[in-house]
Formats: sequence, C-alpha cells, structure tokens
Amino acid sequence: MTPTPSREIPGIEPSVTEPDPELAGAIELAARAAREDAGDELVGPYVGVRPEDGGAMTHLFEAQLPGYRGWRWAVTVAHAGPGTPVTISEVVLLPGPEALVAPDWVPWQQRVKAGDLGVGDLMPTAPGDPRLTPAYLASDDPAVEAVATEAGLGRVRVLSRYGRLEAALRWQTGDYGARSDMALRAPERCGTCGFYLPLAGSLGAAFGVCGNEISPADGHVVHAEYGCGAHSETEYETTSPIATADLVYDDTGLDVEPLPERSPARS
Repeated sequence: MTPTPSREIPGIEPSVTEPDPELAGAIELAARAAREDAGDELVGPYVGVRPEDGGAMTHLFEAQLPGYRGWRWAVTVAHAGPGTPVTISEVVLLPGPEALVAPDWVPWQQRVKAGDLGVGDLMPTAPGDPRLTPAYLASDDPAVEAVATEAGLGRVRVLSRYGRLEAALRWQTGDYGARSDMALRAPERCGTCGFYLPLAGSLGAAFGVCGNEISPADGHVVHAEYGCGAHSETEYETTSPIATADLVYDDTGLDVEPLPERSPARS
C-alpha cells in the first residue's frame, strides 16, 4: 500500500522532520494495531501518514465508529534507528478536518448569564474580580467610602471604578436606558419625575430607581433620560369649547355632538 501525502491533524503543529522510509512503509503493521485496538469492522481505509518529531510517524485510518463521522484512527510507529524493528507507540482516535467535534469548553462561570441564577443557586465571585476592590482601599466615590467604613457594617469588598463603569454601561444600554424603545416614545424623562429616586454616590449623576408602581420600570434602576407614560407631571387635555356636561360621544366616529334640547315635561 502506497502512502498518500501527509495531511494535517487538528491540534498538532506540522512537523519538519524528514520522512523515514522504514516508518512510512509500516502501513500494514499500523493497520493491524488499529484493528487489534478497535476491531476489524471499525477501521476504515488508509488516509495518509504524518512525520512526528523524535523519529516517529503517524499513520491515519478512517474510523467507522457510529457517531464519529470524519474521525480517524491515528497509529504512531517508531524505531530506535535504521535497521531496528519498528514498534507501535500508541493508537488513538483523533478528529479529522471535517469531523464533528464538541464546541470549545467554556468554564461555567463564563457561561452563566443574567437571569440564569435561580432559587438556591450559588454563584461565587472570583477572588481577583476586577469589578471589586478591597474595602480598606481608598475609593474615588465618597458615598462608597462612607458605607465601607461604617462601624460594624464594613464590607470586605466594594465596587471598583471599573465595576461602576461596567454597571453604568450595562444599565445605560439596557431596557431602562436612554435609547430604549419606551424612552424614545415617552413625553418626559425620569430625571424630572417625582417618582425618580436618585442613587447615592457617583452613579447618582445619571441613574436612579423608579418608585411608580404603574410604570414598567417600577423597582428597576433607570437612566435619568429614560421615560414612560406614567411620568408624575403627565396631564390630560380637559379643556373644550363645549361643556363636558353637554357632550355625548359617538363611538363609531369619535365625533363630539351637543345634546338635543329637552322637551317640556308633561303634567
């Protein structure tokens, strides 16, 4: 069997070692090793050979395992030098260029998103989280500094400048930010609303909490430029050239019509 040109194995850097003719010709030995390890019916046609560092070469065979489309049996052969017996170093299953593989593993701390935390779940904060800073360090936010040094109530860590900026950006671009659909269609802004409760510290310059139970933002942090139809100063137009007591409403045309004159009461 004649070796085909070498093909790259994912995850392994190409080798610059000159091919060894004895190792390159050990295809039958590699095929027997693959069949002994995996079984005759699971080893497919020969794919190619790849030189390795340290006087070794890897022969590749298609894997016919169910669910492993595009994978290959990789059999590495080696010898101690020219004229010495060729031996099997290892037999492993490796993905080929078109193999179906699992996505890159992501640590669970990075997979959790806002809203994923449920009742009873625990989400510990990393010791080196850049959003937090030790409470004994001086803060550039006087309000944070005052809370951090309260007698008996001091916190181990407080928001760092990076943490505050990250939170401000998240709130500003969120559902209760200045560019949300609700804010763009609102007649007034939260900063002028009587239900707006400004935050303490540096974040209070642009953010507060909505205290209007009618508003969709009730209990949420809102940007001062956010707004909704439940602004405290919203008023209805009640003035009309015709007294409201003399009006009747036509539901079909929504036209205002005067009431007809009343006929004298009969005795």
